[in-house]
Amino acid sequence: MTGVNLTTWILGPVLGVMTFLFIFRIILTWYPQINLNRLPFNLIAWPTEPFLIPSRKLIQPIGGVDITPILWVGIFSFIREILLGQQGLLTMLYRQ
Repeated sequence: MTGVNLTTWILGPVLGVMTFLFIFRIILTWYPQINLNRLPFNLIAWPTEPFLIPSRKLIQPIGGVDITPILWVGIFSFIREILLGQQGLLTMLYRQ
């Protein structure tokens, strides 16, 4: 197993899981009464919060709606496509 192949096997699921966690985080913003410090919600909040804290300082809520999780879904999807998509950098490197 080459280094590129190992990286692909690790990076693909990590980026996919983070994308889904941010999608769940978007859904949780619809219910502000939910306590994010209790199970199972803290399993979604804990890995996403380190990304959201600095981005909330840069992007203020628009009309009281926090759009930073939407931004991170786009970022993680973009990174996954650029690296691991059909024409991704790691995909093309692995085929050679």
